[in-house]
Amino acid sequence: MEKLFRAIYLSPIGMIAVTATEHHIVSVLFADDPVEANGAGLPACLDSCLQQLAEYFAGERKIFQLPIASAGTNFQEQVWQQLNKIEFGKTLSYYDLSVRLGNLGAIRAVGSANGKNQLLLIRPCHRVIGSDGQLVGYAGGLWRKKWLLAHERKINGTHQLTLFG
Repeated sequence: MEKLFRAIYLSPIGMIAVTATEHHIVSVLFADDPVEANGAGLPACLDSCLQQLAEYFAGERKIFQLPIASAGTNFQEQVWQQLNKIEFGKTLSYYDLSVRLGNLGAIRAVGSANGKNQLLLIRPCHRVIGSDGQLVGYAGGLWRKKWLLAHERKINGTHQLTLFG
C-alpha cells in the first residue's frame, strides 16, 4: 500500500481534507470534524491541489488539472467522466446524465455513483441537480452545493438558479 499524505484547505465554506499518494490525488472531501494533516514534505500533486483550490475559490480557476487516482466500478467511472463534462457554472440533472450514458433506467444508479464521488470539486458532482431543478443530494451538504453553484454563476456572470430557471 502506498503512503498517504493529507493536507487541509480552509475554504470559505469549511475545511477540505485532501488526501494523496506520492503522485495522485485520492480524495477531496469536506471535513466538519478536525482532521489530522501532514506537516512539511507534501508531494507536489498535493501542493498543486491546494493551490488550485485557492484559485477556484478566488474565482481564478474553472477547471482542475490534477493527477487523480480513482477507485470506482466501471459504471461509476463512466458517471464520473460525465461529471467532468459539465461546464463551470452550469447544471445537469441525474436524468440528463443517464441519457448521456445511454441508459434511461439508470437514474438511481447515476445518483448513487455521484454520491460515491470522493473527489468533490475536482469532479464537479455539485453541478448535478434533480430533474425538477431542485438541489438534491450532496455529500458536503446542500448549503455548500448552493454556495458552490452561486459562486460559479457569479464568476460566469450568470444567475441561473435551477436547471430550468
